[in-house]
Amino acid sequence: MENSQKRKAPIQPLQFTLIGISNAAVDIGSLNLLLLLSPTSHSGTLALFNTIAYCLAISNSYFWNSRITFRHSAKGSRQQQFFFVLQGLFSLLINNGVFLAFNLLLQFMEISSWISLNLSKGLAMFASFAASFFMIKYFVFRDQQNRNKKP
Repeated sequence: MENSQKRKAPIQPLQFTLIGISNAAVDIGSLNLLLLLSPTSHSGTLALFNTIAYCLAISNSYFWNSRITFRHSAKGSRQQQFFFVLQGLFSLLINNGVFLAFNLLLQFMEISSWISLNLSKGLAMFASFAASFFMIKYFVFRDQQNRNKKP
């Protein structure tokens, strides 16, 4: 492994995590704002609100990760944008699935709706965050130089 790759290897997850914290603030803040403006427990509306919040967060993620975490391999090409959207949709499915499933599960535990929704959202963000990092690192912003090397 080349020195520049050795140095950036532990930094990328840290950068991605810090940007992820800002994404989480956008995501959970947007969801709570929507729920404050229009309280609901209807699964379809919750999925819509979660999707809106997630899309705002994923836009924030693309903006910052392409400029900081993966700046050396982010070319802004149509192919990268396509794969970013594709991974975003896959992560959205994970996010919505975990969010709705845990919210349903927590409803049976007689926890307040606000706590249940936010706890479910936190678990959903963690699951989609982990999936997103690996998809972005290995499929969206992978280095051309590393792709062309033979083992």
